[in-house]
Formats: sequence, C-alpha cells, structure tokens
Amino acid sequence: MPVSRDDVLAWITAIANVLAENKNYLTELDAAIGDADHGANMDRGFKAVMNKMPEIQDKDIGTIFKTVGMTLLSTVGGAGGPLYGTLFLQAGMKTAGKMELSSEDWAEALEAALNGVIMRGKAEVGDKTMVDALTPALAAYKKAISEGQAFHLAMEQCAEAARKGMESTIPLVARKGRASYLGERSAGHQDPGATSSYLILNAAAQAWKNSH
Repeated sequence: MPVSRDDVLAWITAIANVLAENKNYLTELDAAIGDADHGANMDRGFKAVMNKMPEIQDKDIGTIFKTVGMTLLSTVGGAGGPLYGTLFLQAGMKTAGKMELSSEDWAEALEAALNGVIMRGKAEVGDKTMVDALTPALAAYKKAISEGQAFHLAMEQCAEAARKGMESTIPLVARKGRASYLGERSAGHQDPGATSSYLILNAAAQAWKNSH
C-alpha cells in the first residue's frame, strides 16, 4: 500500500512547513488581487492543525483529514477556510476508517476533495481559482495510475500538473471571489489559491516519495 497513516501525518506537517515558508509570498500574490491575507490565513490555519497533532496521531486517516478540515473551517479567514476545510472534510469522508491508502483510495479522496471545492466555491477551470490547479492535478494523477505508473511518479505528475495549472491563472481574468471585483485588472497576476493548492499537492509528492 502506498500511503500509511504516518505518511499522511508527515504530509500534514510538510504542508504546515511549506505554508509558513511561503506565507509572505502568498500574501504578496493576494495583495495584488485580493485582501492580502491568504498567506497569513493559511499559515494560521495549519499552525492550529499542528496544535491538534497530539490528538490525531493515533487516529485513522479519515479522522485525521476531518480534523484538519474542521480546524481550517474554524481558524482560516476569507474564502480559504471554507474551501480548504471542505477539501479535507470530503477527503476525510472518502477515507473514513482507513489506516492506509492505496493509489486508488487517494484518487477517490482527491476527486471528492476537488468536487467539494467546486460545489462550495461554484468555480470551474478558467475562473482563476484553486480549481485551476486541482483539476489538472487530479486528471494527471488518474491518468498515471491508469497507465500502471509507480505511485511516486504519479504523485510527481500530479504536482507538476498543479504547477502548470497555477501558472495558467496568470493571464486569466478572475470570475470568482474577491479578485473578480477587479475585472480586467486581475489579469497578469497568479492566483494565490491556485498557488497554495500547488504547494499542498507538491508537499504530498515530496512527503510520499518513498511510499511503495
């Protein structure tokens, strides 16, 4: 099985670290087209998640994801809280009771997470949101798995597709969220939500490199 509970906990820790490192970068991106708080909000949310670690490290993966989701909902301001909270809650529902995840389990969890975000934010590809990073990431991962590629390679392709999706938001005019108020002036800026989504998926690819 590719991903153990300990691997999941390592990923959550890696997310907290990478968001702390990129807090100012995400805030700069958000300053251009939003409220200039995405970096601080996400960092605060995952610091709160890290405080919950002692409570969840002996739980199943579904419970871990649900706890992350509930914590983000209650601590992250702006659109990030509801969207990332939903992402982890939906992943948690798909992985309820599991102590390890197969490559197919992860595909189902990621798909449920993306669908939850789409439902919650009413966004689609091209709207200049995190959906622009998550959608190609899921497609790339599922394609790699269907071709029988090794899990760590599928995860690398997932992260790379998220990076390209993130970069694809630069020329777009925002149609959702705070950035949409800027109209044409939102073009030329990378979406902060797509950027944090890439950072989170890339953290998974790095944390799970040695999963078999």
